[in-house]
Amino acid sequence: MIVVHHLNNSRSQRILWLLEELELPYEIKRYQRQASMLAPDALKKIHPLGKAPVITDGDRVVAESGAILEYLAGRYDRNKQFTPLDEEALLQCRYWLHYAEGSLMPLVVMRLIFSRMGKAPVPWLLRPVGAAFGKGVRKGFIDRQLATHRQFIEQHLTSHAWFAGEQLTLADIQMSFPIQGLAVRGGLQDMPATQAWLDKITCRPAWQRAIQKGGELNLAAE
Repeated sequence: MIVVHHLNNSRSQRILWLLEELELPYEIKRYQRQASMLAPDALKKIHPLGKAPVITDGDRVVAESGAILEYLAGRYDRNKQFTPLDEEALLQCRYWLHYAEGSLMPLVVMRLIFSRMGKAPVPWLLRPVGAAFGKGVRKGFIDRQLATHRQFIEQHLTSHAWFAGEQLTLADIQMSFPIQGLAVRGGLQDMPATQAWLDKITCRPAWQRAIQKGGELNLAAE
């Protein structure tokens, strides 16, 4: 039996979505974030880094979103529903699968961190300095970088139904979390193709079942 060690309000929601798409039986073991928003120490009993997502499949432990998605698809997606057969589409799928966490998500997380610098647990006299510094970094670097990425994603989805072409693939599942992060922290008003893609995935029955089982995402609090 596959067990998803599921941290609330986290990237592990993507794993539930794929499992629902594949209609595989699985069990959810739930973990709640601490007041610091970090994962509890109990997760370290499953994997030394104590991070989510992580799954166990029998005696096998698999961590990291992309690795988990590829493992599940490789072992259980016998009809290759979520892995393109076309070489070019497969290359695109691999690219976006790695881009999500390698290029886009670090910027989304950095923006969140620097947005909170004025609220850091430091003496109140220093908080205005932290807030000003955080705002400067966001305006001078992070927001400019994110603007480039937003344009890049929108241009791609303007000419493609899905991230890897004409079918839903692991790339779309992996990209769902950072795109939701963009939607929360800036909106998608200037990204109509991306908004249409997001609407498409959130209407899928498997997505809805994953949300029902794993809980609603509140990325504003991530």
